[in-house]
Amino acid sequence: MERRRKRIGQQRGFTMIEALISIMVLSFGVLSLAAVYAQGIYYASLTQYDYIAEKKAEQAVEAIFTARDNKTLSWAEIQNTPSGGVFVTGAQPMLQPGPDGLVGTAADAGSPNEFIVIGPNSSGQIGTSTDRQVDLNPWMTRTIDIIPVVDTAGNNEPNLRQITVTVAYHVGSMQRTHTLISYISSFA
Repeated sequence: MERRRKRIGQQRGFTMIEALISIMVLSFGVLSLAAVYAQGIYYASLTQYDYIAEKKAEQAVEAIFTARDNKTLSWAEIQNTPSGGVFVTGAQPMLQPGPDGLVGTAADAGSPNEFIVIGPNSSGQIGTSTDRQVDLNPWMTRTIDIIPVVDTAGNNEPNLRQITVTVAYHVGSMQRTHTLISYISSFA
């Protein structure tokens, strides 16, 4: 009978300390998972801004190619202003193209801010005057750098230039950039 009592006395359940430790470990795991999930949602929401930046960089490059092809700009004008071209150096606000139809030129001065439509209006229609629009100017800038391409001997290629368009923007406290590098030749 005494042996039976000793076995029963040795069998014990969880103590309060063990239960608290297991609850704390479980809580830490759940809270860590929630934090990772929240951060994933935040970064997923940035994709729309990344997409806008990509398209605004492409817009600038396509306008330059179109101006070359339409002979709106001569080869000498497809440069930054210090080199005798029409494209302003440094980060420029997002403005609608000026009279020349090109973004990033001195002709953009005085143009209204560039807007994007972010979704249908309250009646579900797109393309009306009541669309929800976002002004890109306060938080997005575009830099267009056009430089000559240098060959292996260190000489400038006379008919080839590199176009680098960088769109910088900030979302909350995060600063992001999108850079598009393209090459343009003098031949249309």
